[in-house]
Amino acid sequence: MAAFSLDHATMSYSVSPIGFVRSCFKEKFAIPRQPQLAPAARGVLELLAPFDTGEAVQGLEQVSHVWLLFLFHQALEERPRLKVRPPRLGGNKSVGVFASRATHRPNGIGQSVVTLDKVEPGRLWLSGIDLLDGTPVLDIKPYVPYADSVQGACNRIAEAAPPLIAVRWLDEALGQARRHGLRLDEPLVELIEQCLAQDPRPAYQNPPPERRYGARFWDVDVRWHYPEPGTICVLEVVAA
Repeated sequence: MAAFSLDHATMSYSVSPIGFVRSCFKEKFAIPRQPQLAPAARGVLELLAPFDTGEAVQGLEQVSHVWLLFLFHQALEERPRLKVRPPRLGGNKSVGVFASRATHRPNGIGQSVVTLDKVEPGRLWLSGIDLLDGTPVLDIKPYVPYADSVQGACNRIAEAAPPLIAVRWLDEALGQARRHGLRLDEPLVELIEQCLAQDPRPAYQNPPPERRYGARFWDVDVRWHYPEPGTICVLEVVAA
């Protein structure tokens, strides 16, 4: 429903989620900063009534990718930001909020194009996601290649995907990841490598080798460190 205020000449709307994402990402840290950077990142969009029947998704099986409009539900702010510090610029340089895709949005709205792997009544199976577990989804739109891929488009702030860093494993950690991956029936080794290769730490940090980092993927905790600049070493993958 929409309400219009003549006194302030502003328009306000109330929106409701159409569903929620069950995601491999259980915390914000180490989520890829853009969709499609980690193809092994998978999840399920569970639709709410009345969209949880086959009618609402009829025809979507003919589509390979969809746009999701969603809420950054753990980054909502009462006071809007006019400038942000994108990780792409090292976290030290500010740009206008509308020149970035930072999570600090005026209305907390995000958008991602994700791979649509399977369609079921009430559920969409997704990969290449960058959404936190429990993310409320506001709308789904099919990706239209001839319209959504703009030839000659440019973005001088982010002209190409960020460079990847090397990911090494302790033998024990790799064995742990493989066993948990089999238990979960998920490509856990690939997920960890694809996410960590993008270097999730804040860009301004230069941690000593003894500093440990950690993140949760599915129901396992992954811990790593930086033994030398430009290299991550996975130390252990254990049940949460």
